[in-house]
Amino acid sequence: MIVSEAIAARRSVRGFLPNPVDTELLHAIVTKAARAATGGNLQPWHVDLMTGAPLAALKQTIAAKLLRGETEEPAYDIYPRDLVAPYRDRRFAVGEALYAELGIPRADKAARRSWFARNFQFFGAPAALFCSIDRRMGPPQWADLGMYLQTVMLLAVEVGLATCAQECWAMYPETVGAAIGLPGERMLFCGMAIGLEDTADPANAVRAARAPTMEWLTVHD
Repeated sequence: MIVSEAIAARRSVRGFLPNPVDTELLHAIVTKAARAATGGNLQPWHVDLMTGAPLAALKQTIAAKLLRGETEEPAYDIYPRDLVAPYRDRRFAVGEALYAELGIPRADKAARRSWFARNFQFFGAPAALFCSIDRRMGPPQWADLGMYLQTVMLLAVEVGLATCAQECWAMYPETVGAAIGLPGERMLFCGMAIGLEDTADPANAVRAARAPTMEWLTVHD
């Protein structure tokens, strides 16, 4: 598989098969991804891989918290609080496309909340990672995290695995921090579901559209 094919194939998968993923393969992916670009070679990412009993325990813990309606102070604002067009419109459109595939109307708030809770079960994925960063780092180093995580996802595609990067986990930094032994000087950035795609899951029929090139590209020649 060439890079352009992996880029075209990568997407956020929200339905996984329970088949376990070899931990040595996961280790190889996150290790190779460390060749991602990083300003000043800081390599500011820290990765925690979870499978098996530890992952099952975290899923159980977070499910109980959600059932009780417990919330935590998010590690950061996942989206700007005053999100404006066209960004707000793009977010709305992909959400509506997903719920349309699932057959959940906008008026059924309870069903939508119930389905959103699947985020915190990693959509059934048998493996997951959490990415954290030293709190002293700034926006440039956060960009490094994005480059690292994109590299992880492309390497996963190369070996036939599916992924879903999940910033929603930043909503429960205390719970995740306790599960992975996150030290106080590091901040949780996101989680990521990893596994084999369940092609029969209707959620996986969604392919998010991308804005026309003319909306974001300016050529000076």
